Amino acid sequence: MDVLPAVVGLFATSFIAGTFLPFLPGSSEMALAGLLAVNAGGALTLLATAVVANVAGATVNYLVGHRAAGLAVRRWFGLPPAALDRAAAWFRHYGVWALALCWLPTFGDAITVVAGLLRTDIRLFLILVLAGKSFGHGAVVLGTTWLTAA
Repeated sequence: MDVLPAVVGLFATSFIAGTFLPFLPGSSEMALAGLLAVNAGGALTLLATAVVANVAGATVNYLVGHRAAGLAVRRWFGLPPAALDRAAAWFRHYGVWALALCWLPTFGDAITVVAGLLRTDIRLFLILVLAGKSFGHGAVVLGTTWLTAA
C-alpha cells in the first residue's frame, strides 16, 4: 500500500487546520485517527506528519499576528482595540505557557495569533507549540492504536 497520498493529504489537512483559516475544528486529529484506523501508514510517520504540518500552520498564525501588530491600531483593521486589549491581557495573565494549549481546536489558533501580535520570542513559541501539538496528536495516536488493537 502506497502511503504517500495519505501522508500528503494528512499534511495538507493538518497545515490548514493549524492556521486560523475556517476549517473543521479538530480536523487534523480526525484525519490522523482515520488514517491510523485503516492502517494507511506507520503511527510514527503519521504522527510526525501531523505535528510538523500543524506547527507550520500555527507559525503562519504567529507571522500574521506579528505582521498585523503594527496595523492593529488602524481604524480599518477590523479588530476592535478593546478585543485586542482583552486578548493581550489574557495572554499576559496566563503567560507564554498558554501556548502549550495550542492543540485545543479554535482556541489554540487564537493563542498563536495573539503570540504573534505580542511579539513573543519565536524560539519559545516554536518549543511550546511543538510540545502542545505533540501532546494533542500523540494522545490521538495512543487512543486510536489502543482502540484498534482489540
